[in-house]
Amino acid sequence: MPDARDGAPGSGRLRPPALGLLLAEARALFEFNASLLLSPLLMRAPRGDGHPVLALPGFLASDLSMAPMRRYLGELGYETHAWRMGRNLGGLARMREGLRARLAEIHGASGRKVSLVGWSLGGVYARDLALQAPEMVRYVVTLGSPFASDVKATNATALYEAVSGERVEDFAEAREAIAGELPVPATSIYSRGDGVVNWRTCLLHPSGRAENIEVYFASHVGLGVNPAALWAVADRLAQPEGEFWPFDRSGPFAIAYAPPERAVSV
Repeated sequence: MPDARDGAPGSGRLRPPALGLLLAEARALFEFNASLLLSPLLMRAPRGDGHPVLALPGFLASDLSMAPMRRYLGELGYETHAWRMGRNLGGLARMREGLRARLAEIHGASGRKVSLVGWSLGGVYARDLALQAPEMVRYVVTLGSPFASDVKATNATALYEAVSGERVEDFAEAREAIAGELPVPATSIYSRGDGVVNWRTCLLHPSGRAENIEVYFASHVGLGVNPAALWAVADRLAQPEGEFWPFDRSGPFAIAYAPPERAVSV
């Protein structure tokens, strides 16, 4: 697969995925159909303990995009919640208050900590929420979320800045914190075949309670419905509160996961 790094030596800059990868995003439809076909296997994932899960959509997406994820996790025994904030038009600072209010609403109603599953920009919000309100957050899973390194290395940067009215360089301190270690367990699921964001921007710093999981050949648009990604999300959320162990790649979708040593930082 072509290297998505910027060619300027010593610049430390990354570039967005190549046009070929962007055009290949159409394969997301096949990923969705594969999940439907493999639903009997997906239902063999570890069952949930009923704790609440808030699903956060990506840029320009709405709750509809996260409906398959919510339905799947709901069938596994979780109490799933939509974000109910309409279409995600971006703006980290602008969305903070509403997101925290939604999190507090779910936490207050259930009396339990809430796991956050965020797709793309939704994952950036999820990590920020965990920093702002760790007492209400149990676990964070991000899917193709560009929160680390050179976060401008996406094919959506110009559109994001135009729609949100917020430059990617704004709020540098907050973005640096989002890229760092979280006070709660976290998993970043990503693909080197992502045609929207440079996969290196999705890498967190591995630790005793944080890990990266690479899904082979997944698209950006398809990560939220990709069967291997869905299995990984369910497996991670099934861990008891306050506990963490590395993802076991030997399940029914073992062939779809890269070995953990490939998930190295830039």
